[in-house]
Amino acid sequence: MKNYTKRQKEIILAAIDLIAKNGIQELTIKKLSQKIGVVESALYRHFPKKQDILLGILAVFRENKEAILQAVQAESDVPLEQLRALFIKRFKYFSEHPAVASVIFAEDLFRNDSRLSQMVYEIMKTNQAAIIHLVENGQKRDDIRKDLPATQIAFILASALRLIVTQWRLAEYRFDLNEEGKKIWETLERMVKN
Repeated sequence: MKNYTKRQKEIILAAIDLIAKNGIQELTIKKLSQKIGVVESALYRHFPKKQDILLGILAVFRENKEAILQAVQAESDVPLEQLRALFIKRFKYFSEHPAVASVIFAEDLFRNDSRLSQMVYEIMKTNQAAIIHLVENGQKRDDIRKDLPATQIAFILASALRLIVTQWRLAEYRFDLNEEGKKIWETLERMVKN
């Protein structure tokens, strides 16, 4: 949220909280203005459209995603360990911020707004590139199997993460995402390990 004012950050965090409590469909300018105690017109001075608030939520996720990747790379220089840590930290982040998962994985929200869909696409591309890089490094070290292309392994890993988070959301957060995430990672690791 580097490029946002203090008030814009407050609005974005309030929107995340509103989504977490009531679901993405309940994020309206009226409800958001009530939550932060201002009239709707005051909110529009900070964000011209609701989509601009959603862009802010995506920016929060992108920054966190980058911070997680940097932390993972600082913790270990073993690619398979980095992949594991990346997945575990993502599951932890989503379990602590379910509203962000609701926004990131709500493709219908972005269908009619090119800025939102472009930002989600860019987040997906950079995420995929980071995973591919780690897989390729693991293949160079002979830690990850080489008989499959790194791009396909990365696609399977990212898809598994996305699917389990989506199931968790659709189940209304009734299972422990961290525990299920660890289990799915253990299975994935056995599949890709050399």
